[in-house]
Amino acid sequence: MPHKFNYKGKCKLDNEERRKILPPEKILAEFGLGEKDVMADIGCGIGYFTLSASKIVGNGGRVFAMDIVPQMIQEVKVKIEENNISNVETVLTEENDLKLESGKVTFAFMCAMLHEVENKEKFLNEVKRIMVSNGRIAVVEWKKSSDKMGPPVEDRLEEADLTKKLDELGFSDILSIDMGRDFYGITSQKSS
Repeated sequence: MPHKFNYKGKCKLDNEERRKILPPEKILAEFGLGEKDVMADIGCGIGYFTLSASKIVGNGGRVFAMDIVPQMIQEVKVKIEENNISNVETVLTEENDLKLESGKVTFAFMCAMLHEVENKEKFLNEVKRIMVSNGRIAVVEWKKSSDKMGPPVEDRLEEADLTKKLDELGFSDILSIDMGRDFYGITSQKSS
């Protein structure tokens, strides 16, 4: 069974080092999030990307902050309230039930969480279900190399394996994005 992030380590999700390695607004813009998008921040954690996404999509867009951990959702709710944000909705999900209607999302985003999913094919099909035709999926994952940071190397997802899986599931225009030493990024489009 894959390693799951423990809520007690939430301080690791937003700190100066992570902001250098994974600057949220820069990454979301590079992956193609735009004004008026409807984004699913899947595995949103404490809302590290959620707040930046809220700014990018603007009043005409929407962000669904989604997580399976109730405490994470509560953290996001506090931030939404503190920052008087009106275009973010929190959604407590289950691993293979994202609790949204089909065809709702134009941009599905996952950062450093897909490696935690037990059945990746089933999960990615569920992500695909909530996406509109020609919607974009963006995945940031840990490189499968030994390092002192991140999940156990054996639990990490090989970039080539993820690319192959997306292709098998009918995603098109699969692009790799260089993200430095620790992470890789992949974007793709849901075929209509």
